[in-house]
Amino acid sequence: MKSPAHPQRKSDHLRISLEKDVRFRRLTTGLERYRFIHQALPEINRGEINLSTVLLGRELKAPLLISSMTGGTEAAEQINVNLARAAQAHGVGMGVGSQRAAIEDPRWAYTYQVRSVAPDILLLANLGAVQLNHGYGLAECRRAVEMIEADGLILHLNPLQEALQDGGDVNFAGLLTKIEEVCRHLPVPVIVKEVGWGISEEVARQLAEAGVAAIDVAGAGGTSWSQVEMHRANDELTRQIAAAFADWGIPTAESLRLARRGAPQTTLIASGGIYTGIEVAKAIALGADAAALATPFLRLATISAEAVSQKIREIVEELRTAMFCIGAADLKALKDSPFLKPVTAQHPFPPLKNASASFHEEPT
Repeated sequence: MKSPAHPQRKSDHLRISLEKDVRFRRLTTGLERYRFIHQALPEINRGEINLSTVLLGRELKAPLLISSMTGGTEAAEQINVNLARAAQAHGVGMGVGSQRAAIEDPRWAYTYQVRSVAPDILLLANLGAVQLNHGYGLAECRRAVEMIEADGLILHLNPLQEALQDGGDVNFAGLLTKIEEVCRHLPVPVIVKEVGWGISEEVARQLAEAGVAAIDVAGAGGTSWSQVEMHRANDELTRQIAAAFADWGIPTAESLRLARRGAPQTTLIASGGIYTGIEVAKAIALGADAAALATPFLRLATISAEAVSQKIREIVEELRTAMFCIGAADLKALKDSPFLKPVTAQHPFPPLKNASASFHEEPT
């Protein structure tokens, strides 16, 4: 087993994410390439729109997750508490940051533990999948879940980030078989997520066959962890290599489409550069079952739980209004909506003759 993750890395990631511009340079999520066709006669009552859903066996009041962000450093404790309080207030889910630091040094466990303030939320533990090649197994996965009384375990995939880190864990050989073993024996659902470069059709198919309960595509277009690692680099060569990958990855919208094709029966979570309720609506109409957001909440979580709560309220009301304006009374109707259309630079609004065509049309 490798030496414990240094708390300084956690602190660096948090500081850089808050202080630096770590977005993709030119690559976008691709969600802007889709547009809803407004319905002036929606034939539904906005006040009766149902946003609730069941995700991984737990009911959510809205199809939202606060995405995994932090833990393992002193500053992370209050951030996670504020995130959890807001999640509890609105009945949405939450994942914590990688728990490797606390697995290897239990003194950091308190920075992830939020059940006391959020007893009812869908709460997800988190470990790097690559650690299964470095001495971790079912026992460590159980410890991560039990540490925070979680309802499921996220195993995150981050090969590019590991390749750019000094001393990163880059042995991903044979990992799929080990993920399958965890899925088979862990008593809670296993979710596999990328950290910001997207899931391909082939990987989605492999994960579905391995038995994962859900896939979080975490597509490109939001935070670029190659940019984060560029800011952390200690030498010019590493900085240059990291900078070269500033626009690497599968945009979120494309990754959603590919993952749905590769794993048609598997729960899909959309994340990666999603900021608004309208983008959540687009993601669900593209095939997601829920959406996860990180950046819109991180800075607010350094202020207060109420600041996070206000942002959740804003996103939920944007989602509700978008659904109202296309006549979608619930999430099933949104997912089946014929009113999300691809657009192009040449045709910024879809032709009316295509108004009833399926959203599965390819953008050109």
